[in-house]
Amino acid sequence: MVEPYNAVGLIPTFWGIRERADIAHNLEHLESLTHAAFWLSNLDIPVKLLVIPEGALQGFNDEILDVDHTEFAHHCAIDVPGPETDRLGALARRWGVYVMAQAKVRHPDWPDLFFNAGFVISPEEEIVLVHHKLDALLPVERSVSPHDLFDWWIERYGRTLDAFWPVADTPIGRLGVMMAMEGMYPENGRGLALNGAEVVYRASLPVPFTENDVFEISNRARAIENNFYVVAPNIGGYHLYPDSPHAIDAGGGRSMIVNHRGQLVGKQFDTNGSTFVSGVVDIEALRHHRATAQISNWAKDIRTELAQLVYERPIYPKNLYLDRKPPHHDEYRREILETQIRLMHDREIWVPPA
Repeated sequence: MVEPYNAVGLIPTFWGIRERADIAHNLEHLESLTHAAFWLSNLDIPVKLLVIPEGALQGFNDEILDVDHTEFAHHCAIDVPGPETDRLGALARRWGVYVMAQAKVRHPDWPDLFFNAGFVISPEEEIVLVHHKLDALLPVERSVSPHDLFDWWIERYGRTLDAFWPVADTPIGRLGVMMAMEGMYPENGRGLALNGAEVVYRASLPVPFTENDVFEISNRARAIENNFYVVAPNIGGYHLYPDSPHAIDAGGGRSMIVNHRGQLVGKQFDTNGSTFVSGVVDIEALRHHRATAQISNWAKDIRTELAQLVYERPIYPKNLYLDRKPPHHDEYRREILETQIRLMHDREIWVPPA
């Protein structure tokens, strides 16, 4: 039996980096914020899960400043495992929790590229899951997706759910990762759910998507249609560099924890400095609902043969970066984004505007 526990999502102020060593400043702040969050959250039901939002370690300077991809891979991306994940592992051990976090990371087989990866660290300081982000905030995000190296990825890891939507079976439930824009594509939630996920990491999303309710709507939709928890802390104030005096609220708040019925069980919608969101996760209630509901345990009724028809024709091109690095923003818009829109018009899926 899995007893109910508190999940805490940090909402930190953070600093963009010029080099990998700058990450230490963000880690120091995350350690202090964890201490403050746990001092209050542990008073009722014990905290067993700590979630750190996307961007909290490195910021988003690679995207905002349109940094050369290979330069960022060499000087700012991290290795998993590495010193940064070791420090998060020590945090997990100190508080006796599982830690879910994110970073821009290198792959040992692709030293000139970097991925956006979510990972899970156990209280024993073991990395029990690494998920490489599949869908990005295009055309802004600079990291590569496994789909951009699709043929190689299949040969290396197989054509399985585990290769793209891995799930870690832990004493606090089955944990999976669905970062940021991944939550805007129902396929990612479904991939995790059909691989057994029960608690899913979803962080972060910037304005205007938060201020227009997109973050909340998509979090609650993915939770209810897949009957899993979504733990979704957003970022706090963003300093462009470690020496930047003023923070910008690039996230817009709306941090939340959503249960398997799509209900908010924790929310912190303001971002007035570093704070946190917490809420109770009840795995046994989730499992009971999946086992006993006649209607709203939706996955049992998926008509897979029909769903396959939707995806028979490829849309976004695979293998984009097997033999090149990701381009800068303008080149991406010209070569890929405009081509994709034209494809939707040529297939008569979309009607061109007057």
